Amino acid sequence: MGLKKKSKVSAEFSMSSLTDIIFLLLIFFMLTSSLIIPNALNLKLPGKSNSNTVSDSRPTVITIERDGTYFFNGSKVSLSGMEKKVIEVKRNDRKAAIVITPDPKAPNRKVVAILDMVARHGLNGTLTDPR
Repeated sequence: MGLKKKSKVSAEFSMSSLTDIIFLLLIFFMLTSSLIIPNALNLKLPGKSNSNTVSDSRPTVITIERDGTYFFNGSKVSLSGMEKKVIEVKRNDRKAAIVITPDPKAPNRKVVAILDMVARHGLNGTLTDPR
C-alpha cells in the first residue's frame, strides 16, 4: 500500500495574542504612571525668567561647607539657629531671595535640609552651582 503520512511541522508563530498582551500592558502602565505623584522638592533653579524684577536688597546667602557646617551671610550657625534666621528673614521680607551655595563635597542631606527648610517657610531659594 502506498499510504503516505504528512508529518510536516508548521514553523509559524501567531503574533496576535502577543500583541494583545503588549497592548494591555502599555495601557496599564500609561494609566498607573499618570496616577503617581512625585514626592520631590519644588526647586526654582536660576535661569531666564519672563519678569524683570529688580530687588534693592541683597539676597541672603547660606553657605554649606565641606564638613557640613552652615554659614548664614558669613557667620557660622547651627541648623536650629538657621531655622530661626530663615523665619526672621521671612518676617522682614516675604519675597526675600535666599541663595544656597554648597561646597561640591558637602553632604547631600545637609543641602536638602536647607532646601526643605526654605521651601517649608515659603521663601524663594536658589541653589547655585557648587564650585
